Amino acid sequence: MNISQFSALTGLSPHTLRYYEKIGLLASVSRNQSGHRNYSKKDQEWVAFITRLKETGMPLNQIMEYAKLREQGIETADQRKDLLEQHSDNLQKRIASELDHLEALKKKIDYYNQLI
Repeated sequence: MNISQFSALTGLSPHTLRYYEKIGLLASVSRNQSGHRNYSKKDQEWVAFITRLKETGMPLNQIMEYAKLREQGIETADQRKDLLEQHSDNLQKRIASELDHLEALKKKIDYYNQLI
């Protein structure tokens, strides 16, 4: 599919997709005979994973590190797993902190509900 179709499918702008390609996150996008990008199902899955990592707070430099390891093949599987485990641990800590904040807000709301 072309960049416009892929953009609509992924929710990322064509500018973002081109940027990801420029910095190496989308390193292997194929091109058709006229030189236009031709995105595949594998590209869609990869962009969905990148988006998930971003939305869960992984910094772009770590996503790029993961992408570079991914390009090197199966021999980097341990390193990629370590990166994901570290991110998972960080995410669990953030979620616990957010739940604490939510609980404090609920208590304050309950306090105001009792006043009113």
